[in-house]
Amino acid sequence: MRGFGAKELLECYARGVFPMAEDRDDPRVFLLDPDERGVIALDRFHIPKSLAKTVRKDRFHVTVNRCFSVVVDQCAAPARGRENTWINDPIRHLYGELHEQGHAHSLECWQDGELAGGLYGVSLGGAFFGESMFSRRTDASKVALVHLVARLVAGDFVLLDTQFITDHLQRFGAETISRKAYHRQLRIALNAQGDFFAMPEGLSGAQALQSITQTS
Repeated sequence: MRGFGAKELLECYARGVFPMAEDRDDPRVFLLDPDERGVIALDRFHIPKSLAKTVRKDRFHVTVNRCFSVVVDQCAAPARGRENTWINDPIRHLYGELHEQGHAHSLECWQDGELAGGLYGVSLGGAFFGESMFSRRTDASKVALVHLVARLVAGDFVLLDTQFITDHLQRFGAETISRKAYHRQLRIALNAQGDFFAMPEGLSGAQALQSITQTS
């Protein structure tokens, strides 16, 4: 996509469109505006009891933007049950640009000094567009998601876009809405001003859970 950079990508998000590739080895990028969209209502985010216990135990040390490119690479890497992904080199480059401009962020989960899991996405106004997550240890990406939601709640975000729905995300209260309903929510979110850094780094799992339950 010659001439397509970070500015054009942000304009796509503002229109409700996001990029994908057929697979990580395909150099082409195409844009999607699906008939249905996955979202998680931040005030109805559901945390399974077993996961809440894991979060409280602080099995993982959670950081923000410490190794964005590594998280993207891990999301693009083959894994059991996910031998192929849609993250190719042009997409890596685009999100790297967005990160440098302060619009793309990562959360990392560390255990015993090693990167155990994480996620990344894009923030624009009061909307956060979740792109991908990965786990190298049990529950690592789930803990990252809990900390992400706590951060979005603290920062007055109003929309968490998951793009598509999976069984994994449904456990957290993700739901499918129509394109029309999504665009309506997106317009409201873009008129808000979310602060991704309203919550300081280094909060305990108990503090993250408290932030979420105060608004649930």
